[in-house]
Amino acid sequence: MKGKRYQKTLESYDRQVSYNVQDAIENVIKTSTAKFDESVELHVRLGVDGRNADQQVRGVVVLPNGTGKSVRVLVIARGDKADEATKAGADYVGAEEMVAKINGGWLDFDVCITTPDMMGVVGRIAKILGPKGLMPNPKSGTVTPDVTKAIKDVKAGKVEYRLDKTNNIHVIIGKKSFGKEKLVENFNTVMDAIVRAKPAAAKGQYIKNVTLASSMGPGVKVAYNI
Repeated sequence: MKGKRYQKTLESYDRQVSYNVQDAIENVIKTSTAKFDESVELHVRLGVDGRNADQQVRGVVVLPNGTGKSVRVLVIARGDKADEATKAGADYVGAEEMVAKINGGWLDFDVCITTPDMMGVVGRIAKILGPKGLMPNPKSGTVTPDVTKAIKDVKAGKVEYRLDKTNNIHVIIGKKSFGKEKLVENFNTVMDAIVRAKPAAAKGQYIKNVTLASSMGPGVKVAYNI
C-alpha cells in the first residue's frame, strides 16, 4: 500500500496518457516530493530478444549535463598508467593489492577502469565485480590504455545503457534539481544513443514504450516515435 503523499501525486496527471518529453519531465518534477534531491530515471522497453547475441543493446554515452552524482573511480593499473590515473583524478589506484582488497570485501567505488594488460589480474575478481555491474569491459570504455580519457568521461557524466533480462534499459539521466531544460537534453542524448544502437537483427517496433520517474515517484509515460 502506497502512502498518502504518493497517492496524491497520482491525481496531478493522467497515468494513461503518453506525454511529450517536456510535459513528461514537468510531471516527474511535480511528483517528486521527497525531502532529498531525487534522481530522474529513464526506463525503455525494446522490441528485441536479448536472449539472442545479435539482438543485444549496450553502449555508453556522456550526458551533456552530467548525472548529478559524485562518482568514485578505481583504476587497476601499474607503472606509468597508475601514475597517469592518479594525475587524472582517480579516487583509488593500485594493482594486485586492490584485487586482494576487493577479495576481502571492499567495494567502495562506483566504476572500475583497467588497462588491457591487467585484465588477467582483474579476471580473478570477475565473480565479485560482475554481479555488481562493476566488471571493466571494452564496450563500456573501462578497459582502455587511455585511462585519462576514461576517468574524465566517467567524472563528466558517462553512463552505460544495457539491455536487462526482460528487454528493458534503465538509465539515470540526472537530478530533479537540474530543471526541465537540462533533463530534456540528457533524455534526448540517451534516447538518440539507444536508437543508433538498434541491432540489424531487430524486427518490428524497436521502441516499445518509454517511461520517466523520480526515485520515489510514479512513472510517467513518454510519447516517443522514431
